[in-house]
Amino acid sequence: MKKMFNRAMMLLVLLSVPIAAQAEKIAVVDMQAVFEQLPQREQVSKTLKSEFGDRVAGVQKMQEELRGMLDKQQRDGALMSASQKTNMVRKIESMKSELQLKGKALDEDMRRRQGEEQNKLLVKVQQTINAIAEKEGYDMVLQRGAVIYVKPTSDISSKVVEALSKG
Repeated sequence: MKKMFNRAMMLLVLLSVPIAAQAEKIAVVDMQAVFEQLPQREQVSKTLKSEFGDRVAGVQKMQEELRGMLDKQQRDGALMSASQKTNMVRKIESMKSELQLKGKALDEDMRRRQGEEQNKLLVKVQQTINAIAEKEGYDMVLQRGAVIYVKPTSDISSKVVEALSKG
């Protein structure tokens, strides 16, 4: 009986060796945290502000003009003739339409450019993750949202941010 038990234990040990030899080294990256901490994010923000600053100022100026016209309509509406009221309403409606059109175009252009810049950053982040994984011998790197639990030592997010900050 003891011999049989020893053989069974030996068989279990021998079967578990290939499984242990194939254990994979896995890391996790919190992409949202990485993007929030990137120093390049501020540079992208400055670039977009300088690129769209004039258009944003133009839209804001139109908004102020529209507010002024609405105030004037309320303030002086009782003193205006019917034709003056009609002209004022037409001007206000025209300005509202133009403001909506310009605002929507500006918003779409800004969103498109922000997406382009984020994609550039994403490529850099991906290259950095790949370099860290190669250097430290990770077999797989998962996104933090896909994992329920991870040891803090397996989270390489701070290493990614640090590497991107340096260069």
